Amino acid sequence: MVINYFGGGAFRLQSGDTTLLIDPESNRLKADVILRTLTPTNLTVATESGGSQTEISFPGEYEIKGIEIVGVAVGEESGEKFLKTIYSINWEGVRLAVLGHLSRSPSTEIIEKLNEPDVLFLPVGGGHFMSAEAAAKLAKQLEPSFIIPSFYKSPADFLRAIGQKAAAQEKLVFKKKDLMSEASKVVLLEPHG
Repeated sequence: MVINYFGGGAFRLQSGDTTLLIDPESNRLKADVILRTLTPTNLTVATESGGSQTEISFPGEYEIKGIEIVGVAVGEESGEKFLKTIYSINWEGVRLAVLGHLSRSPSTEIIEKLNEPDVLFLPVGGGHFMSAEAAAKLAKQLEPSFIIPSFYKSPADFLRAIGQKAAAQEKLVFKKKDLMSEASKVVLLEPHG
């Protein structure tokens, strides 16, 4: 699997010929599946199929191109204008958790639905997103193999809170067997254009 970062909360995951986008900021990136973690409440269609891609914007269970996706509403953070959704993804035996636009740690009930992720996409920027300390605490609780921070100006506070050092890299490339390590590792990805 290959993971690239495009800034904010936007990621592209690819395995073979299948591509999944998370929160793309523009329509220039194409993928088989697009996940949205922040959706206007006046949007009424749960999935939209446009040509060869499917967009998922709401909670529910989906299976597309062999990717199992479970979207969970975060009611305590949603409001009249926006619905926040986090996703648990199982793709080729790799479990991924996408926490999107969370501003605080989710409830125990929601954490249980994340299914012990191997890879955790974690908003760590503070302000409208989780504080570095809250994000580090949640990451330690979930114990994924890889922690991929998002929505930050500088990752320094998060790295200090979690007690790790990490140099930014262009992309993350791994196989299922690479996930067997005992300690979680923070992976900082350089944003692409």
